[in-house]
Amino acid sequence: MPLPGDYHMHTPLCRHAVGEPTEYAAHAVKLGLKEIGFSEHSPMPRDDFDDWRMLSGDMDEYVAKVQKARRDHPGLAIKLALEVDYLPGYEAWIRELAARHSWDYLIGAVHYVSDSWDLDNPKKISEWKERDPFEVWSAYFERLTLATESGLFETIAHADLCKKFCFYPKQDCTPLFKRFLKAAKRKDVAMELNTSGLRKDCKEIYPSPQIVILAAQMGVPITFASDAHSPGEVGMNFVEAVELARRAGYTHRCRFTQRRREEVKF
Repeated sequence: MPLPGDYHMHTPLCRHAVGEPTEYAAHAVKLGLKEIGFSEHSPMPRDDFDDWRMLSGDMDEYVAKVQKARRDHPGLAIKLALEVDYLPGYEAWIRELAARHSWDYLIGAVHYVSDSWDLDNPKKISEWKERDPFEVWSAYFERLTLATESGLFETIAHADLCKKFCFYPKQDCTPLFKRFLKAAKRKDVAMELNTSGLRKDCKEIYPSPQIVILAAQMGVPITFASDAHSPGEVGMNFVEAVELARRAGYTHRCRFTQRRREEVKF
């Protein structure tokens, strides 16, 4: 079965990935992928904001590394993108980043539920133990919905990242999911099926089957993503992701070029 394009991959510039973009591309070719997209963690206005993203001064090097991968693998369509953290109040910064290069797409991501707590950071897992999971999930999906409504992104990353460490609320979160998905439909923003969740404590694709089914029912478009942080993770578990998408009723995925979308069969 031909696999869909992998639209979420990282580079060593984020300081927690290994392998050069051309190595990721080589693995994609080996798997038979026809299309990939690099989406490095974007800088923040302060380089000391955290320790897991590209520095502001590395943007040109990032673009150059992706361009080298394109030269090395001319038969593979390689997209240039960013994974951009959405925090309320940083919209002007995101617009500035968007204007720096000719990106093919921007992925909106929520890692922070406050200015200081990135809820998926293993170094800060103790924060979870001091909070009610439903309050955290509510704050997370509130920001995810704001990111979707902002009009700044083509697609949304790992839409239930809050499940990573298996701190699950006892309450029904369906209203949180639906509010986010209604915003995605209204703003015509895609949602990725991110297989990296299978490599985390939760052992489940981001987002859950429940959310994928709701998204399909609402007509929210999708992309596929490995969130690769090493060449061997490119396209990982895409067979399972395609099966999940098909069970939910999807037959097409998104392709982006210069921030314009088209739908392609998978």
